[in-house]
Amino acid sequence: MTDFADALSVVSSGMQAQATRLRHISENIANADTPGYRRKTVSFAEAMRSPEVAVGPLRLDDAPLSRIYDPGNPLSDATGHFDGSNVDMLIEIADAREAQRSYDANLKMFDQVRQMSTDLLDLLRR
Repeated sequence: MTDFADALSVVSSGMQAQATRLRHISENIANADTPGYRRKTVSFAEAMRSPEVAVGPLRLDDAPLSRIYDPGNPLSDATGHFDGSNVDMLIEIADAREAQRSYDANLKMFDQVRQMSTDLLDLLRR
């Protein structure tokens, strides 16, 4: 039964990692119009001495911020420009779909392992 517990642990860590990734993607989308906002990115790593998935350090994307021309904005400089965000909605939507599909795949594996362990217990009871 420890193999089932190990499998559930690995799958649940993958689900937690993808949930964290989706949370940061949603923060990026919500702040796409916030001046000076830098896109957050998450990396994944294998946990030490364990096959589980761990979320790496949160990083800010160092791509250049967009320059927006709006002379009436209080944030504008002498030329009428201010720094926007570096969030690209197309990339965020693609990343969100990938994270959601990875989460769903982990969820299906979780259900499969749970079903297998239930079937094994049913066989052992007979």
